[in-house]
Amino acid sequence: MTNAQILAACRSNWEYRGIDDASVREMLDELSAHLADAEAAGRTGRDVIGHDVRTFAAAWARARSPLPRRVLRMVCLGAFVLGCLLMLTCLTRWTTESVVTPGNIAFWAVLGAATVVRELRRGSLGMLRSWAIGLCVALPAAILTRHVAGDAAVLTVPLWAAALLLLPGLPYAVADVRARSNGAA
Repeated sequence: MTNAQILAACRSNWEYRGIDDASVREMLDELSAHLADAEAAGRTGRDVIGHDVRTFAAAWARARSPLPRRVLRMVCLGAFVLGCLLMLTCLTRWTTESVVTPGNIAFWAVLGAATVVRELRRGSLGMLRSWAIGLCVALPAAILTRHVAGDAAVLTVPLWAAALLLLPGLPYAVADVRARSNGAA
């Protein structure tokens, strides 16, 4: 992998993660200088970044973005996803409220926790893999909870509450979509 490919992969990773343009340029300049120094010393870009460019870029992005900010982002996006799921449930059933059961709570809580923990720990972009691992854990938890607690309604969520849950994560979701479209261009 050439130095230009390494820089391009890191740029797209950092832009996807929502790091501001000034910081991305600063990080790219620093990385470019390190890569040039390594090349002058007879080493390759792999010697500087390791075997996986995405892991390197994710680690640097995590160091650049402190944990409280990442946790806030994940909580807001979690509320956004929960709002989307509740709204989708209301819209598919043509009702103005969604019934929540213990099995639903267990399934979505375990799936969300597994996804968030994996994303915070690994910093990977593999949402599909995170959800697959989460499903492997969440389905048994939901089945066990349904068997133990039954299928009685715990609470009913009105449609307006589902829409209200979308608000905290909306800016983050829009920024993610913009960063993804800018990264693709």
